[in-house]
Amino acid sequence: MLGLCALAAWQMQRRTWKLDLIARVEARVHASPAPAPGPERWAAISAAADEYRRVVARGAWRGDRSTLVQAVTDLGGGYWVMTPLARDDGTTILVNRGFVPADSRAPDLWRPRAGPVAVTGLLRLTEPHGGFLRANDPAADRWFSRDVAAIAEARGLSEVAPYFIDVERGGGEGALPVPGLTVIAFSNNHLVYAITWGVLALMAAAGAVFVNLDLLRPGRETRARL
Repeated sequence: MLGLCALAAWQMQRRTWKLDLIARVEARVHASPAPAPGPERWAAISAAADEYRRVVARGAWRGDRSTLVQAVTDLGGGYWVMTPLARDDGTTILVNRGFVPADSRAPDLWRPRAGPVAVTGLLRLTEPHGGFLRANDPAADRWFSRDVAAIAEARGLSEVAPYFIDVERGGGEGALPVPGLTVIAFSNNHLVYAITWGVLALMAAAGAVFVNLDLLRPGRETRARL
């Protein structure tokens, strides 16, 4: 019973933490954009402090080094277009410029314009290795996750930030790719779990009381001897 109570209390603590996380992310995505972190901050970037932070980066597209990463969105199946953004300081940031349908793989349909650009979007952490039960295959140029380090190595990029930017809606340059499809959702079932563990604890307590009352009932010992 004590263990069940402890589990219920733990789930309530988890719920408090999750609500705080949701509030922090909501504040980040609606805040004014800050400059995208430079090399001096790369080692300190973390999900807790930086994921979904709204940032702005300036540079020039390297469209010839773009990578298509398989994706499933509200618009159907297709690809994320990951294009390197070369900055004046010599560093590079991978940018998810948006979504293209499966029948729009041809670069001419989503090639970025030349010249300096300013990109505003959400900072996202790298997605190493691949998707669920599907490993990235750089040799075959088959990508299931936005693995920054692996994509950078496959495209011959250096001094690449350990994160990428999801371009926000309104930041696109044309019909394709479609930006602003980032899904921000956090599972928050901790209250249900806490109630479940609490009910089980009450049932265990009621069972214990019933058994003990039955043992202490007058005449039970006499009946047991007969």
